[in-house]
Amino acid sequence: MRCVIQRVTEAMVTSEGEVSGKIQQGFMVLIGVSVRDTDKDVKYMAEKVPNLRIFEDEQGKMNRSLRDVGGSILAVSQFTLYGDARGGRRPSFIEAARPEEANRLYEALVEAWRASGVKVETGVFRTEMKVHLVNDGPVTILMDSEKTF
Repeated sequence: MRCVIQRVTEAMVTSEGEVSGKIQQGFMVLIGVSVRDTDKDVKYMAEKVPNLRIFEDEQGKMNRSLRDVGGSILAVSQFTLYGDARGGRRPSFIEAARPEEANRLYEALVEAWRASGVKVETGVFRTEMKVHLVNDGPVTILMDSEKTF
């Protein structure tokens, strides 16, 4: 499972012209699910992301987590995080999970965050979405449950 985590002051996603999710301070998280992902990967990301210390403390050091600042998550599924463009000009998406399994694991991650007390807004799975955000810093972190980066 891959996540692109952007620290934001605000973020919003629309699907088919309708706002489906909107947050203020927090994380805009793009989530990709691979063919190898299981509930173990969900558990890893569910714990890791909200506790990632990338908000500044009183001394200006990135030492505070999403939980510490009372932030929210805007979660958007994005199968293209598993696009492989190394071999040519058109990316291959064979590493991305099939839609049914990808949606199941995406929803499980969103529910795990919510169950732990994090406010989560979402996009709409398998729709054309437009994401608007103000990247704070900018701070962008890449995470992979297989720890490849």
